[in-house]
Amino acid sequence: MKILIVDDEHKMGVILGGALKDWGHDITTATGGREALELLEKSRFDLVLTDLKMAPPDGLSILEDVRRKWPATEVILMTAYASAQTAVTAMQLGARDYLIKPFELDELRLRVDALARSRQLTDQVHRLKTENALLSARVQEQLHFNGLIGKSPGMKEVFELAEAVAHTDSTVLIRGETGTGKGLLARAIHDDSPRSAGPFIKINCGALPENLLESELFGHEKGAFTGAVMKRQGRFMAADGGSLLLDEIGEMSLPLQVKLLQVIEEKTFLPVGGDQPVTANVRILAATHRDLEAMVTAGDFRQDLFFRLNVFPIVLPPLRARRSDITLLVDDSLVRLGRGPADLDQEARRLLMDYDYPGNVRELENLVERADILSRGGRIGAEHFPGLSPGRPGATRFGIELPEEGLSLEDLEKEIITLALSRTGGNKSRAARLVGLTRRTLYSRMEKHGIPLGPSGAGDLDDAASESDSESGGSAT
Repeated sequence: MKILIVDDEHKMGVILGGALKDWGHDITTATGGREALELLEKSRFDLVLTDLKMAPPDGLSILEDVRRKWPATEVILMTAYASAQTAVTAMQLGARDYLIKPFELDELRLRVDALARSRQLTDQVHRLKTENALLSARVQEQLHFNGLIGKSPGMKEVFELAEAVAHTDSTVLIRGETGTGKGLLARAIHDDSPRSAGPFIKINCGALPENLLESELFGHEKGAFTGAVMKRQGRFMAADGGSLLLDEIGEMSLPLQVKLLQVIEEKTFLPVGGDQPVTANVRILAATHRDLEAMVTAGDFRQDLFFRLNVFPIVLPPLRARRSDITLLVDDSLVRLGRGPADLDQEARRLLMDYDYPGNVRELENLVERADILSRGGRIGAEHFPGLSPGRPGATRFGIELPEEGLSLEDLEKEIITLALSRTGGNKSRAARLVGLTRRTLYSRMEKHGIPLGPSGAGDLDDAASESDSESGGSAT
């Protein structure tokens, strides 16, 4: 701390100043109250350590001036003329502490160290509050849809689509890799919908065996199967008046797909073991990381169910495709851990920016949380991310790594086209623009690589008409 020592005994000032310097503090001394007040006008101090009995202005006068003009500065009084009333008066005027001469230097050190720790914590809290307020304002600018963070073009498109569909009752199919936030987006759509006052129910279709999943979805009657000792309502009834998220819909068995299709078409279902149809007013949201078109072609997913679910597709881009959002997500994770952006050093930030995140946003959050634990409350550095390396040898700026055994350009082209189709929800025209091809060339490459062409949606047809106009140089009539 920066400390001003005030004592009309020069020797006392020298002794105290020498000790405090040895303990790491920045020391200034004054031999009287007038000199002390002049120094206080010129510079700011963390602590004034002053004698009480001096020629005017004395220690109490200095204390009163400090409290009035420089409230952030603390005062410790020293005196050989101690009395209970003097101590009470000093504390009432705002003194931090009170030392009776003669005192041991160890006693002084204890008082000063306690004050230093207290000020350090106060400063840290103030800094974090300031940083968090700035970060909150910065993040608020990027919160485009119910708590989802992002400023990248891909996420802005997601937010626009989500906002557009939220106020309808349309079925939404959310697609994206594991960890991209499909469940969070589904919840955000529900919260922004007219059904927000109703329940939001989620079920993971890949977490339960077929017989249990059917019961969980549609409920069962008493005695419907071994262990069914009482009637139980399913998730469809639990979601009545609200929304039901069918997570990992690609894992659902074909027999259950048939029953789900019936529910979507007729709005009714039969509980397991029941004979009376039940009606539930439910909005269906579905999510998957699987390539449903390929599953349809392979016979593992019903085409009619796919069409029913794919009313309004939204594709969440992987984190490696939205690197401009990484800093926002890292800072948001730090805030939720009670940290500030300044707690992460620049080398660590570079590591996080260069990493590809196969586990996407969920992996990023886990990495930051683990680093917070490893740092034990200190600054988070690159050493707290032991799983990340400073660089990725052999990687291009697109994140593609060349393996030692090499790779096939044909396979790479097929993978890129498939990725573009996945990102655009199967829209061929938009996928073609993503990879710099015309729509016709994209169709040709898809046929070459055996990628299913699938049906053309309205967006494809509109885009195809525009592309035809553009290529012909004329206008459609």
